Amino acid sequence: MARIRLNLRRLSVTEKLAKGRQIVTAMANNASFASPIPPLSEIATGLDELEKAFGLVQAARSEVATRSATQDNAEARVEQLLTQLAGYVESVAGKDDMLITSAGMETKAAPSAPAVPPPPDGVGATAGEHDGVIDLFWKRVPNARSYLIESSVDPAAPGSWTHVGIATSASKVINNLTTGKRYWFRVAAVGAGGQSGWSEHATKVAP
Repeated sequence: MARIRLNLRRLSVTEKLAKGRQIVTAMANNASFASPIPPLSEIATGLDELEKAFGLVQAARSEVATRSATQDNAEARVEQLLTQLAGYVESVAGKDDMLITSAGMETKAAPSAPAVPPPPDGVGATAGEHDGVIDLFWKRVPNARSYLIESSVDPAAPGSWTHVGIATSASKVINNLTTGKRYWFRVAAVGAGGQSGWSEHATKVAP
């Protein structure tokens, strides 16, 4: 026995309307189906109601789109007007925060000062490839722009530390040292907030 396949769930509203009217027309002129259940008049009424409801929904969607566009334009206009008014208040009040707040407006928060970087960790020293050369290294400090390096042959003596170089990476080759002499080194990080404290010492005898 043949089976009917309508596939109604896969059809759009307009496709269902077209299919339904096609079936009603075909069965109205078909003597083989003298007493359809439900009656064709009931199906035709259902199709008319669906078409009317569909039309109302489409009209409502169109109206919503139009009203949304109107709202967006009005919102943009208000933002423009308030921005212009804020410019006027700034021109009158200058940097007087109390005068600005008296106009019902908020002031921008002052930018926080950049933090001072911490001292570098893990400072170490190894003999270089040539006489009088020591290779220094340390752990990179986040947001550090550069590093200052000082050395001393007597770290306990006041004023014994001298500047020996600047590095932009976490290592530095120190040249022109006296072979056989012990040196102490310390490193400070420099960032947008200033210079850190000095690191722990690293020491090495120059090769």
